[in-house]
Amino acid sequence: MALVMVIEDEESLGLMLKYNLEKEGYEVVIESRGAKALGEVERHMPSVIILDWMLPEISGVEICKLIRANPETKNIPIIMLTAKGEEEDKIKGLSAGADDYVTKPFSVPELMARVKTNMRRAPDVMKVKELNFEDIRMDLVEKKVYRGQNFVHLGPTEFRLLKMLMEQPKKVFSREFLLKNVWGINIYVETRTVDVHVRRLRKALNEYGPDYIRTVRATGYSIDTQPQEEETAE
Repeated sequence: MALVMVIEDEESLGLMLKYNLEKEGYEVVIESRGAKALGEVERHMPSVIILDWMLPEISGVEICKLIRANPETKNIPIIMLTAKGEEEDKIKGLSAGADDYVTKPFSVPELMARVKTNMRRAPDVMKVKELNFEDIRMDLVEKKVYRGQNFVHLGPTEFRLLKMLMEQPKKVFSREFLLKNVWGINIYVETRTVDVHVRRLRKALNEYGPDYIRTVRATGYSIDTQPQEEETAE
């Protein structure tokens, strides 16, 4: 199921968009605060973003520029949603990196058609439905994890942690990076919170096989088959 992120501070409009997008078969995430939106984009990696021009804290145009400046998110299609109808404003939005532009008030069927069109442009990485590492399989559509033939029950945070690790096996992620990308930039928790959830993830996975979650001294975590020589107690 493709995911659409709606970055919109008007609650009624956000809910209306969510309702219509879900009717079309999309998974939907809504974010109303501009400052938090960037972290949520990195966290969810949506297939398409519907982005309001006017947002609290940071404008949609600035968010668009920052999304395009990030190598991991730069190719996500962006539909700019705004009450501004002047030609120069449209040019400004498109120049910031938006792929499409819809002016309020808009036709819902037209917007759904624009989403479908931009969905076709989404890079293949956004359409990945499954991740695999050794005998661990993540079904990203059903949000389920298997080890061999065994279903592994994970909480939402542990699922996101494992997804981050499995997207780039052997790469070591710092606790700070994981906090920002799994919990979000405006969630104020201590870095040791990462350790707690890694322990839960490790316990759930290791019930059915060897330990592939590697703790790198004074650095962070990775998923790797390398021996655990560099590990230290959590």
